[in-house]
Amino acid sequence: MTFLGFIWANPWAFLLLLLLPVLYWYFNRAQKKKATFQISNVQIFKAWQGRGRVQLVRLNTILLFVSLALMIVALARPQTRDEKTKRTLDGLDIVIVLDISDSMLIEDMKPTNRLESAKETIANFIKQRTSDRIGIVIFAGEAFTLVPPTLDYQLIEERIAQIKTAQAARIKDGTAIGVATAAGAARLKDSQAKTRVMIFLTDGENNSGMIDPETGLEIAKGYGIKIYSIGLGKSGPTKLPIYSTDMFGNKVKRYQPFESTVNDELLSLMASTTGGKYFRATKEDSLAGVFNEINNLETTKIEDQKYVRYNEYFYLFLIWGVILFLVNRILNYSFLKRGP
Repeated sequence: MTFLGFIWANPWAFLLLLLLPVLYWYFNRAQKKKATFQISNVQIFKAWQGRGRVQLVRLNTILLFVSLALMIVALARPQTRDEKTKRTLDGLDIVIVLDISDSMLIEDMKPTNRLESAKETIANFIKQRTSDRIGIVIFAGEAFTLVPPTLDYQLIEERIAQIKTAQAARIKDGTAIGVATAAGAARLKDSQAKTRVMIFLTDGENNSGMIDPETGLEIAKGYGIKIYSIGLGKSGPTKLPIYSTDMFGNKVKRYQPFESTVNDELLSLMASTTGGKYFRATKEDSLAGVFNEINNLETTKIEDQKYVRYNEYFYLFLIWGVILFLVNRILNYSFLKRGP
């Protein structure tokens, strides 16, 4: 029962308050019948009616019943309740390995090309995570750790926005899938999380690097890492944008024929061998759907433990009830004492 901001452990005690008016009436009636001394005529005392100690006697009687009311309220045990929930989070450690080879500039995915589509989707994916450490590894002909696994999602989003292709970053071009897989695994090998996940995005097939894909896969498998591999873009003949600067310093874009090939067999093997899943994303909406599916497959386990603490306030009413009762008794047998 909740009343006056308190939870009442013994609400039945309020029924005793119903007895107080009856007791007050009976007490006053008994006092009127009780004579201290008898006189033949009370007319001379009528002028003092309701004045002096007579009025104090009535207030003292009220004081007695107020003290009893406070004791009854104390008996009802007013309390407040504090609820605390302890959440145990079984978070994940996730490393996103992103291909930044020049072929990621192919303009077959919105908003502009494969790379920008991947960056936008990854940023949205990160916004949906709450307690998972996330790292970013980028690769072309070689691999680099952009952000080690961290909970600083703002830092990750800032770094993702700065990602450029190998050509713009002036690093070795190519697609070193084996090197990238090993680099992603290295970021997760010391993880204390129960679940380690690598999300691997590429639009090509292995054509570079000192580590072959099979070796990189064995490294990841050895560390118990689950790989979700994603093949980006359409395979087949397409046009690759090439950027250059003219004699006036203006940026010029031209296109050259390019054969886009995704190694579905290798990416599927990476996923199936480690207990993950392979996805093919040829459009920006399908890529977003892939990350949504991964987001649902790899959820953080949350266990709630609720603790309830009751704060007792009966003593406040009891203390004031006892104080008023003692004041009543002291006045009744001293200053307001009646009788010879």
